[in-house]
Amino acid sequence: MTNGNGAPLENEAPPQLNILAQYIKDLSFENPNAPASLMAQDKQPSINIQINVTANAVAENDYEVALSIEGKAENDSTLLFGFELVYAGVFRILNVPQDSLHPFIMIECPRLLFPFAREIVATSVRNGGFPPLMLDPVDFVGLYRQNMARQAEQQIRPS
Repeated sequence: MTNGNGAPLENEAPPQLNILAQYIKDLSFENPNAPASLMAQDKQPSINIQINVTANAVAENDYEVALSIEGKAENDSTLLFGFELVYAGVFRILNVPQDSLHPFIMIECPRLLFPFAREIVATSVRNGGFPPLMLDPVDFVGLYRQNMARQAEQQIRPS
């Protein structure tokens, strides 16, 4: 934030982001075809991962942000394993302009949650008898833009 001449604004408090809590809200792991699914496979399974972010206000400056990750591994349409994780955090956000608050919540907060959720998924898959599933990093800016474009498109279409 500057005054237009490159100098910082006086008496302008810097943005603050504090993590008040982090927790597993929901966790499910399925290994429906064990022990057969644990035997050596002749080819790599297809893995499908879906990620979503939701947020809601819980107090004046506090927001619960939930990172939902669903995944499954299949081999020739046989389910090897499936999981669902909702990992959430409560964040206190101060001094962020109102027009920047929504993208800040939907991008920065899940970015902070993701490494912990990634570890929970890897450990759950490993404890299910498979090699740990290491999720690739997520582009939360791209995910945010994609969701905003989808919402705008739904508003344009008549119901």
